[in-house]
Amino acid sequence: MSFTGKYELQSQENFEPFMKALGLPDDQIQKGKDIKSTTEIVQNGKKFKVTVTTGSKVLTNEFTIGEECELEMLSGEKAKGLVQMEGNNKLIATVKGLKSITELNGDTITHTMMLGDLTCKRISKRV
Repeated sequence: MSFTGKYELQSQENFEPFMKALGLPDDQIQKGKDIKSTTEIVQNGKKFKVTVTTGSKVLTNEFTIGEECELEMLSGEKAKGLVQMEGNNKLIATVKGLKSITELNGDTITHTMMLGDLTCKRISKRV
């Protein structure tokens, strides 16, 4: 199963408290919560390029499954991380105490982020 495609955010849970915990300023959180972000994923074997566009803010990360890489976090901070694949439809990343699980089911991507006891879930559909 290939992750390649463009996905538009449909719904999100717990966005504001999660972004606050990451240290994002309130004005950025308010702008971000009302904008339908799009995620574009290009998968070439074990290599991935993920581009998330929220309004004028663009976040791009490139990584290879199983290899340590530098990932840009939502706060703009860059940190070393590792992305693993579970089965053929689940990506699991760990960066600075943040765990991110991206699961592809048909045309829907469920992105769950966990930081301590806080969880944020975002659901996007292929466009």
